[in-house]
Amino acid sequence: MSESRTLPVPEGLDGARVDAGLAKLLGLSRTAVAEIAADGGVVVDGRPAAKSDRLVAGTLVEVTWQPAAPVKVVPIEVPGLRVVHDEPGFVVIDKPVGVAAHPSVGWEGPTVLGALAAGGFRISTSGAAERQGIVHRLDVGTSGLMVVAKSEGAYAALKRAFHDREVGKVYHAAVQGHPDPLRGTIDAPIGRHPGSQWKFAVTAEGKPSVTHYETLEAFRRGSLLEVHLETGRTHQIRVHMAAQRHPCVGDPLYGGDPTLAEALGLTRQWLHAMRLSFAHPETGELREFVSAYPDDLAHALELLRDGIV
Repeated sequence: MSESRTLPVPEGLDGARVDAGLAKLLGLSRTAVAEIAADGGVVVDGRPAAKSDRLVAGTLVEVTWQPAAPVKVVPIEVPGLRVVHDEPGFVVIDKPVGVAAHPSVGWEGPTVLGALAAGGFRISTSGAAERQGIVHRLDVGTSGLMVVAKSEGAYAALKRAFHDREVGKVYHAAVQGHPDPLRGTIDAPIGRHPGSQWKFAVTAEGKPSVTHYETLEAFRRGSLLEVHLETGRTHQIRVHMAAQRHPCVGDPLYGGDPTLAEALGLTRQWLHAMRLSFAHPETGELREFVSAYPDDLAHALELLRDGIV
């Protein structure tokens, strides 16, 4: 059964894109609204609207859509997913490539929550049903450290710590070329890419995003960077480095050279969440965890160092 809502555009959303504005009004994702608009389900003052059209305060919007089936956590063993630390309040895992943080519409692969469920872990019930216990995420194509809340108290404390930028998130990234300067800060807002619902970009309408980087090694075809995130936007490192014309090696979505990736044996971006630190949710003691490079990234790095490609 379809759902339908008819509502006036408030002053606060005057000039907003249809997908962004209606996502806020309806509590849906921007991608979901874009798909509804593409199917003709958004009508403004009697006329169908596209996702990129602008809303006008006071106009009447009618939205009709088919509710998506509830997304559920499916217990499944995930080879390569390692539990780094486990205690009553939280669990820290080392996520392999190809695993999503949680289930979502359109994703049929393994998830961190599914792996934890298969392992008998009881996770916090805070958050949306398919994201319970999740306080931050890593891209499917990015490996490394994640913390998942097991208790309600830990969930609240960790969510607050991430929101207040009190969590240390350090990544290593192999990028094409040689950043100039070798050490710096990229302070540029990130939002949805205007031409693709799956990509993000530096855009004036985006959210504030700050990335600090330092070159650790330079090779003939690229550089190894240590990256500290001050904010945690989706695809932040990938977008910021691509905006500097130094996309992550193996990241064709953001301009990576596919021939270089093939020569290195990479099927994903060279990006690894190698260090995670935060105050213990109960004691306040600083806890830090470190992850070694997985085999595919270590092999590609050796080829870059040897100058073979």
